Amino acid sequence: MAESDWKSEGYSVAELAKLEPIECPCGLARRAFGDVENGPATLHLTEISATARTHYHKRLTEIYYVLEGEGYLELNNDRVPLRPGQAVMIQPLTRHRAVGQLRVLIVAIPQFDPADEWFDERG
Repeated sequence: MAESDWKSEGYSVAELAKLEPIECPCGLARRAFGDVENGPATLHLTEISATARTHYHKRLTEIYYVLEGEGYLELNNDRVPLRPGQAVMIQPLTRHRAVGQLRVLIVAIPQFDPADEWFDERG
């Protein structure tokens, strides 16, 4: 199924639960709106895995919104506890990794680009 189930002049609709999950440094992500030409952002429904890797982006800002579960975000040298209803904005160059059994909604601004996922050599 396409990222956007329905596109028309001025809007797009996606059913995230029907999107094929893609492996990512965080776990499994269902990514929507990456196929929208000149779209300002993408939306990812992500299941955090136990093997989530610390990474960063040079251009992207991400907003994590916790839907389910509890855990924490490692942000540079800080640990930020997470629970449903919390949102965290992660700016470019911030090393980050989610830890715990979490289901999060991530807004990537601008549109997500897999070439903008970076890892430190030790990570």
